[in-house]
Amino acid sequence: MTRFLLLALATIGGVVLLGFFFLVVVSLALFSPGERLPGSFVLELDLTRGVVETVSDDPFALAFARGRPTVRDIVGTLERAAGDDRVEGLRVIGGSGVGGWATTQEIHGAVTRFRASGKPTLLFAETFGELAPAQGAYFLATAFDEIVLQPSGEVGLAGLALEAPFFRGVFERWDIVPQFESRGEYKDAAEIFENTGFSPPVREALEAVLVSIRDELVGGISGGRGISADSAGALLAAGPFSARQALDAGLVDRLGYRDEARAALDARVRNGERPDGAAPGDAADRAASDLAPADSVAAVSFGRYADAAGTGWNRGTRIALVHGSGAIQRGDSPGFDPLGGGTGMGANAVARALRQAASDPDTRAILFRVDSPGGSYVASDIIRREVIRARERGIPVVVSMGNAAASGGYLISADADRIIAHPTTLTGSIGVVAGKFVVDDFLRSLGVSVDKVDLGDDHGFYSAMGDLSPADAAWLSRQVDRIYEDFVDIVAEGRGMDRAAVDAVARGRVWSGRDALAAGLVDDLGGFDVALAHARELAGLEPDADLELRRFPAERTLFEVLMSEFRGGEVRSAAGDAGGPATGMFASGARVVRGAARVLWALGADDGAAGVQTRMLPLRIPGN
Repeated sequence: MTRFLLLALATIGGVVLLGFFFLVVVSLALFSPGERLPGSFVLELDLTRGVVETVSDDPFALAFARGRPTVRDIVGTLERAAGDDRVEGLRVIGGSGVGGWATTQEIHGAVTRFRASGKPTLLFAETFGELAPAQGAYFLATAFDEIVLQPSGEVGLAGLALEAPFFRGVFERWDIVPQFESRGEYKDAAEIFENTGFSPPVREALEAVLVSIRDELVGGISGGRGISADSAGALLAAGPFSARQALDAGLVDRLGYRDEARAALDARVRNGERPDGAAPGDAADRAASDLAPADSVAAVSFGRYADAAGTGWNRGTRIALVHGSGAIQRGDSPGFDPLGGGTGMGANAVARALRQAASDPDTRAILFRVDSPGGSYVASDIIRREVIRARERGIPVVVSMGNAAASGGYLISADADRIIAHPTTLTGSIGVVAGKFVVDDFLRSLGVSVDKVDLGDDHGFYSAMGDLSPADAAWLSRQVDRIYEDFVDIVAEGRGMDRAAVDAVARGRVWSGRDALAAGLVDDLGGFDVALAHARELAGLEPDADLELRRFPAERTLFEVLMSEFRGGEVRSAAGDAGGPATGMFASGARVVRGAARVLWALGADDGAAGVQTRMLPLRIPGN
């Protein structure tokens, strides 16, 4: 009876929740603004909530992502707006990190190209950090020809650092023993379990990554603010700055509030002003009181404009877009990622998207957007196979890397025709880690005893209830050797490099995109625009040929996803096999349960072994 009552309550709750979402979506559809745009207007974009690389079909992810544009939306729409005579200028509300250094560089480049059209651009920030670093947010601001900062705000420039948590002390306290085997002295994924800090080789590699990021930050400040690189470096070292200090140092153009920032750009539009190449900061002495609004210039939100006008890639020759975002896992529906947090990418789903894109008769090339720290070796190989098959069909594949394409994320990219990375993309990490957590002492401390029945020939590696025997340790070492050798061979063949040259830049080392270019691991630096230029070339198109960037699978709206959930779907196992019909809310529940089960992976309580992982250490760079 209790189980029946719980089931009934869960069913009622699910129906109520779905009904709520249904009403929200219908209301948004009925009362959203129409597509009719003014004859001239300023385009407005709010970046304070950040951006996303892509949005999954999970209804909760879609609901919470509403109002957060994707990277592709921003870049493509700004390209469209740059050539639209109705768009008189761009006003952005910023000051917060948008989500990773490469993402920041992508949007910085898009704004820079829009600014090159001769239209004024302005960014307003309440603050760049509040007693917290905000180097990335300020770097983005340097793409604009005018920066307005609230008088109570600050510019949180500071030295760069990389942070990662280390859990050895916790495991020692809990009597949990991590037993991992890595290949490559730079391979860092297991260090957070085995060490109390970075090993010397990993520290060396990460310091090199920080140098690349710092160079990009200094270059942005120097170029955007019209000062020397030495002066920009000195400002970075001298921060953070109060609003008045930032104004005096030329880091911002004026102090004012949001309404005054709006009036500032409106005045420039009314007066027909355009960026004229004068050094930023020339207008710093103009008081906010001089900017009292007259007749406001029409403003159109970024989302409304994108819905009405589309992006710069909505007509012409078709280029398929496939996303591979998150930690790589086997199966169709990814679960929780215990190392990196958030959800991962299901290998079966990405492989299917690549097959669909390659089989579309109108597809001339595939743009494979990769943003992943790596993951399962087997799952990565599933995706890699579909990249090879697409090329065998005569469809060129261009990989565009986001914030990271490391380890398994690099493995799925290695066979592409071209690989494009941002200077700050975390790239490479060609190495392997495998092992398990031994938790028998931990369980005994909780009063839990474990017994088993076997026939005397079971493999101890697969159990979390005992140390590796010498035979098991030797077996694991051989497996890791084999996979590392395979990984190096794959990269050497895919990149057309000498095997010894690949091994020299592999060994688990993570590179910045800039350094990966010098190492031969990528072909060019840039974002969507550069990747599409390569796609045009490989497809035999003119450099300025119009493109239709078609996403595979097609994006679904929140309404479509909810209706699918309401009608019912299929529960899929971790291997992606259909498990029988079920109502949509129960399918969602199954995904939640699977995601929670993934947490147990981190303690070896799933099936003992943590599996073979080609992935990098989860890193955090404060300030972005």
